[in-house]
Amino acid sequence: MTMPFYVTPEQQMKDRAEYAQKGIARGRSLIACIYDDGVLLVAENPSASLNKISEIYDRIGFAGVGKYNEFHELRSAGVRWADSTGFRYSREDVDARSLANVYAQYLGTSFTDGGKPLEVEVLVAQLAIRNKPTKIYHIAFEGTITDETRFAVLGGDSETIRTRFVSEGEDVTTLAITLQRAVRALSGPERSIPASDLEVARLEDLGSRRTFNRLSDDFVGQLLA
Repeated sequence: MTMPFYVTPEQQMKDRAEYAQKGIARGRSLIACIYDDGVLLVAENPSASLNKISEIYDRIGFAGVGKYNEFHELRSAGVRWADSTGFRYSREDVDARSLANVYAQYLGTSFTDGGKPLEVEVLVAQLAIRNKPTKIYHIAFEGTITDETRFAVLGGDSETIRTRFVSEGEDVTTLAITLQRAVRALSGPERSIPASDLEVARLEDLGSRRTFNRLSDDFVGQLLA
């Protein structure tokens, strides 16, 4: 009788983490920043239809990197959760922290108990309303939640991009300045990213209930200029 091959739990978790990280690293990075009037989400994404950045609810945005079909499934599940929570209770009960906890539980369970860990990192951003402040929550592939204070970077080259962004100083003010800093951090000194290869959206109170707004290539080009 052949004995089954034994792998220690520590080695198994390490192998699963490496597998997920390699899948995430194959995709392009994105950055989310809090500025004076809201939250800006910027991703390097030449596709016009496979969006990394989406709306979840009135004042909540979502972003993901890694395997598209997996973070798209998470986005869809988040929309269903937000709709059902708002319908059963009230729209004010739908907040980014609760949604981040839902994602963290799902990703953590998938990482430890599933057949294959999800090759994704996701981000949930919330625009301030009443007693709820503007927040950014970063949820890693193994279910860890990070409450980011000013900005968050997702993707395989996140540490390099984070260093570039921080190196330009602490002040983040207008939409244009924030976008320019984010694009410089994503591109680095040796290349430039055209507006057509960027996916940009913002959460900003423009006088209506919905605050999520995608920025056109022309508008992005004007802000970068």
